[in-house]
Amino acid sequence: MRVGLLGLGRIGAFHAATLAAHPLVDDLIVADPVRTSPHGRTGDPFDADAVVIATPTSTHAELLLEACRRGVPAFCEKPAAGDVRGTLEVLEAARGNRVAIGFQRRFDAGYAAAAGALRRGELGDLHRAHLITADPAPPPAAYIPPSGGIFRDCHIHDFDILRWVTGREVVSVYATGANRGAAFFAEAGDVDTSAALLTLDDGTLATVQGSRYNGAGYDVRMELAGTRGTMAVGLGPRAPLTSTEGLTPGGEPWPDFVARFADAYRAELDAFLRGADGLCAVDDALAALLVAEAAELSRRERRPVDLTEVTPTR
Repeated sequence: MRVGLLGLGRIGAFHAATLAAHPLVDDLIVADPVRTSPHGRTGDPFDADAVVIATPTSTHAELLLEACRRGVPAFCEKPAAGDVRGTLEVLEAARGNRVAIGFQRRFDAGYAAAAGALRRGELGDLHRAHLITADPAPPPAAYIPPSGGIFRDCHIHDFDILRWVTGREVVSVYATGANRGAAFFAEAGDVDTSAALLTLDDGTLATVQGSRYNGAGYDVRMELAGTRGTMAVGLGPRAPLTSTEGLTPGGEPWPDFVARFADAYRAELDAFLRGADGLCAVDDALAALLVAEAAELSRRERRPVDLTEVTPTR
């Protein structure tokens, strides 16, 4: 199989190594305007049996549209586009072409186990969910203005996995944020600390919290509380937590998202190459983006926002 890879940044370089070692890939074509890779060869990445896109967000829609025009199956790291309009264009173009969007938590063993337990009724009726995504240190200042803000850039993963694990839709969001660190967050209209209350379509409440300054290490967790039991994802030996009761995990904390989700990233690409189920489709990526849009609107206007306010009529 010939596979084209666009983008050789941090996650692109990881994908290059994964693809080069994959048993189905016998020709890897890499493309990046400033970086090179020891894996693969240069050339037209769309002259392939499939393409993997790991470029900056602002380029995703254009590259996905090109893949659809050429009829090349495409996997693209989230988001499908930088805004709702662009995502709708990709959604329309993807009809008849295989397009998957990278939300790797769907392929993490812990989240899969939680989803299975919930569906089997082991937790009873779900009443509450809590999610946290916290980076050990902030990204470079230049990253923030085009990122779309913490809800679109970071918590969109929480919004997608909440929908995937629970099988429910978010109907309203009440979000807030604060700036306790570098000035460049506020200068870009963003925040470095975030919190949101989400109401699902069955009345379940979910809380989401985040930070760009979690100095103990990279922290991603989910808690599901039902009438029969409570289950947590992310409380392994490398969770960056200290317990006053002596239950502190003993491993080295996760340094970043690539290390934490390395197995999930590999499993996600494997599923794409093999044509397997379970990948995030463009319509699901749109649903997560709409929750992020509602959260950002709520934060800015300091009020609850119903998802109908940000959902476009097609």
